[in-house]
Formats: sequence, structure tokens, C-alpha cells
Amino acid sequence: MYSDGMSTSDRLIESTRELLWERGYVGTSPKAILERAGAGQGSMYHHFKGKPDLALAAIRRTAEEMRATAAGVLDGPGTPYERIEAYLRRERDVLRGCPIGRLTMDPDVIANDDLRAPVDETIDWLRERLAGIVEEGKEQGRFAPGLDGESIAATIVATVQGGYVLARASGSPAAFDAGVRGLLSLLSPR
Repeated sequence: MYSDGMSTSDRLIESTRELLWERGYVGTSPKAILERAGAGQGSMYHHFKGKPDLALAAIRRTAEEMRATAAGVLDGPGTPYERIEAYLRRERDVLRGCPIGRLTMDPDVIANDDLRAPVDETIDWLRERLAGIVEEGKEQGRFAPGLDGESIAATIVATVQGGYVLARASGSPAAFDAGVRGLLSLLSPR
């Protein structure tokens, strides 16, 4: 499942990332992590203090990956509208949902300040980055001067996260795509 050159620690983190996305925190047992990682029984405790420590490492890595992917699109070429459009239309596994957004629905993650922090920081980072792009578009005269960057950024994040929920509920990415099309039509440059 993993490359031969991957360390045991990395295999444990990657396994935990996948299991958190699939099953949530409670549904991710140390046994399942070890089995998926192909690691021995003592490996987790050799590299990590326990499941919460390993989960934190996994959540942080997922958050870093999500920020890097979003930055790659949002910091890319194009007008502010084109960059937002590229972010909204980028390829994603809509029916699996967002690996960070899904953690907000996990009561054990939300109840733990350490586990929740990288989730909250990532969502805040995304909103701030999007708000900056909206403000940039206003300064260039590409967006209506009355738009509030922070509100539009919150709407973009809500559309993406809500689109995941609607797509998963219906078993089709069509609801996600419809939300994206609707939001883009509202943001369409003047």
C-alpha cells in the first residue's frame, strides 16, 4: 500500500489520515491504524505518545496538504475571479467529502483543543486567503465595490463544505457542481 522507502512513522501518519477521513476519530482504532500501516504492535507507541498524538500528527499533515493544494490554485495565474473559479472547480473527490471539513463533524475532534486547532487554523487560513483575493478584485474594479471580502470568503467556504454534504447525501457530485455554478454566477465580474 505504501512505498518501500516510507518510514514507519510516515506509514502510521498516512494510515491515520485515511482512517480519520473514512471513519472519524472514534472509529479509528490503534489496531486498524497498525494493520493499514503494516506496522508492528509497539510501533505506534515507539513513535507517538498514543492515539491522540498520532491523530494530531495526521490532522496537521492533512491541514498542511490542504493549504498547499489551495495555495497552488489561489496563488496561481489569472484574475481574482479566475483564481476563485479554479479553486472551486479544482478536481476533488466530492463524494468522500473534505478531509478537514469532515473533522468538524467529529465530536471527539471538536472537544479536544489540540486536535481542533489545525482544523480551525486551516479554515481560517482559507477564509483569509479568499477574502484577500476578493479585496484584490475590488481594487482592480473586477468585483463590485460593495462586496465584503470576509463575507464572500465565508460564502465560498460554506458553498464548498455544504456542497460536499449535499453530494454525499444524494450520492452524486451534481449538488456540489450546482452550488459552484450558482456561486460563480453571483461572483461573475461586472
